[in-house]
Amino acid sequence: MRVLTDTHTLVWAISDPESLSAAAHKALATATVAASAANFWELVLKASKPGALVADPLPWWTKYVTRSGIPALAIRTPHVRALASLPELHKDPFDRILVAQAIAEGMTLVSKDPILTGYGAPVIW
Repeated sequence: MRVLTDTHTLVWAISDPESLSAAAHKALATATVAASAANFWELVLKASKPGALVADPLPWWTKYVTRSGIPALAIRTPHVRALASLPELHKDPFDRILVAQAIAEGMTLVSKDPILTGYGAPVIW
């Protein structure tokens, strides 16, 4: 199984693994895991907001994703095509592109967000 991390899942897996569900923890430990450029983009855009998951995402990403060898899935044309066919169930553009990437790549998304299950992509939490 190949899994794609939602942004909170990625951060929690590294900094607060106790926040993960048992199923999410198992998936991340046993599957082939990928992050997304959308995770990085979201962390950068939300870094200055109260309650940001990561205060300084540039060095955090380098240390925990790049140097750890976690592949980061780029946003490509097939992902945007899958995004275009998604219904408006969720307003968060980061979550929507992650769902589209999971669908286009045949991956399972690891996310706590229950709304994402409505898109038909496999979601583990």
